[in-house]
Amino acid sequence: MNFKPILLSAALLLGVPVGLAEERTAFEQSAREMYQTAVEIRTARGQAKTPELVEYLVRELKAAGFADADIRVTDHDNNGEAVQGLMVWYRADGVPAKKPIVLLAHMDVVDALPESWVRYPFELIEEDGYFFGRGTADNKYGVISLVSAFIRLKQEGFTPNRDIVIALSGDEETGMVSTRAQAEFVAVNVDPAYVLNADAGGLTLDTDGKALFYSVQGAEKTYASYELSISNPGGHSSAPRPDNAIYELAAALRKIEAYTFPVMHSPLTIASFKAAGAQTPGPLGEAMLAFAANPADEAAIAALRADPSTIGTLATTCIPTMLRAGHADNALPQLATATINCRIFPGVGIEATEKTLKEVIGNEEVKFKLISTLVESPESKLPEDVLAALNASLAQRGLGGLAILPHMSSGGTDGMHYRNLGYDTLGIGASGARPNDTFAHGLNERLPVASFYDGLDHWYVILKELAGAKE
Repeated sequence: MNFKPILLSAALLLGVPVGLAEERTAFEQSAREMYQTAVEIRTARGQAKTPELVEYLVRELKAAGFADADIRVTDHDNNGEAVQGLMVWYRADGVPAKKPIVLLAHMDVVDALPESWVRYPFELIEEDGYFFGRGTADNKYGVISLVSAFIRLKQEGFTPNRDIVIALSGDEETGMVSTRAQAEFVAVNVDPAYVLNADAGGLTLDTDGKALFYSVQGAEKTYASYELSISNPGGHSSAPRPDNAIYELAAALRKIEAYTFPVMHSPLTIASFKAAGAQTPGPLGEAMLAFAANPADEAAIAALRADPSTIGTLATTCIPTMLRAGHADNALPQLATATINCRIFPGVGIEATEKTLKEVIGNEEVKFKLISTLVESPESKLPEDVLAALNASLAQRGLGGLAILPHMSSGGTDGMHYRNLGYDTLGIGASGARPNDTFAHGLNERLPVASFYDGLDHWYVILKELAGAKE
């Protein structure tokens, strides 16, 4: 099976330079080349580069032996920009023994302004034990870890006992047009046993790189964006009005800033805090345990709200993300607009959230417009065979017996659309991250080099466990 020695896996988790332990295998070198190519294709909104990445991946898959009939490329229009989706079938031989499995990742990224980064964001730069570049974590690693596992298995002659389908979306970070189309196609034409997402979950490491636990995303918040606007007759800037659109919008935003949505919890989040608290050292772990024991514990709530890794798990959040106002520097603003992004706790609903925001603002002149598509995301169950496969993958990485914990993401992924259609969808990504390694959507995004290589066997092991003939 060509697994690396457990000693190497331990060395990687501890950050030991791999060159001291073993030269890179041909598979690892190939995966790294694919990763570099993917990161350096700027698949952000406005760049129209998704088809370029699709073309590259299709070429690699065909070279590995996947036939035209195994590959489905689809074209979509996302508000005037052409994007593509890519689906790949690894087919069972003969009549499948079980229902298919669908695997998710997304090829697009949030754009990055090169002048704001320390390093050019669309070049894969290896430095100080990290791979730097936009998409290194979110989600080019997910894409390459799935595709490279398919190629590796195909080259080894593996024949699954059930169909396995990769669905790579092209606009998860924006309109999710390709995501919705793929989810609907899957529901009608594939009907999987469950869906596994490479864009969520994974190892949680402490500051020294030691694995604390493995997190499985079993739920995520509902994503909703509103456009809030104030209109005004305007006029000449030399004759100010008492009702200035910018001032009024600013007042509304300050009220949103001051408001905190009430704390909520579910059986999944309580179980997650209880299990994670037992594995998390220091005051944060203590706060997790205290909240799990008593969700009304004010001190625990304050501590969890103060930490970026836990604040989104406690309640609905709504924050401004974009502003637009005015049309000339010597004219009073006739329109001021803000985009408010909400991540809504499961079960709350969009109507209740909008009602709360309107009450908080208290100004009927502020107009609300929902500018995103509402997708509810119920909690998913973790199938026993997936749990067993995860344990096998962790054992291969020298982490046998590591706690596997449920998790609700405060962000949104492609998985919400599959959950909304009734499929259990689990985020079981391959990477690991320290608390200070999370830069997705922000400046200087990075992934530990050790995490990249150590996670390459993750999907390889899991797919053999879930779709291989048992002796």
